[in-house]
Amino acid sequence: MSDCSISPPGVVTAPVLEVRGLNVRAGAKPLLRDVSFAVRAGQVFGLIGPSGAGKSTLLRCLNRLSDLIPGLHVSGDVALHGTSIYAAGADVNALRAKVGMLFQQPVVFPASVEDNVLFGAQRLRPLSRSDRAALVESALREAALWDEMKDRLRTAATLLSVGQQQRLCLARTLAVQPQVILMDEPTSALDPKSTQAIEDLIVRLKARHTIVLVTHNVAQARRVTDWLACVCVRNGAGEIVESACCDAVLGNPQCREVIEYLSA
Repeated sequence: MSDCSISPPGVVTAPVLEVRGLNVRAGAKPLLRDVSFAVRAGQVFGLIGPSGAGKSTLLRCLNRLSDLIPGLHVSGDVALHGTSIYAAGADVNALRAKVGMLFQQPVVFPASVEDNVLFGAQRLRPLSRSDRAALVESALREAALWDEMKDRLRTAATLLSVGQQQRLCLARTLAVQPQVILMDEPTSALDPKSTQAIEDLIVRLKARHTIVLVTHNVAQARRVTDWLACVCVRNGAGEIVESACCDAVLGNPQCREVIEYLSA
């Protein structure tokens, strides 16, 4: 597990991402209630808790992918570097470039490895041929996939293994140079070797990116997260019932729901 200390001793840094009194409902049904937390630079912030508590829904509120879910209503606020992402006139496409996302199942396009890496980046800014080549290499290197793909850049992405596809999705996210990466159970569909590769990447990537990770794997949370928030259902909606340093939550939980979740 990583060290809980992100800032130098005595230094309190402003949060990169701050959730303030977030409430989510689907029609009249509450899904999340009064969720608040802050994520700081260079931190792997983990969200754990039982299935159905709203962790994936919460994650999608952090870059407004929740906007794409019919009937979902979000209130409260989320701030990126102190600026509300829900403010009137906010550029949602620019937000999603700054706050990228890796899903549970890899989603590759029926195109080459190279085209998959460039898919988002080339829609954000003009890229010369040399820019494209440099960006493909740097993104694949950061996703630990360059050595495997450097001679296969025109190979169809659909022909890659599932583990390679997930790292390719990560490279596509990294190519737009996000500040924050949201990860929704990114290893749940992977074999142990590919899982280890993604976990190693998470630990390395936090030097340059802030990461919010949803995981059901408590051992994984112990290995890679710095801070944990446990989301459980109370009175019919998901709430953060405990949030602390990873060691504190997993080693000495204070909340009954967290104790029951960890023992199960």
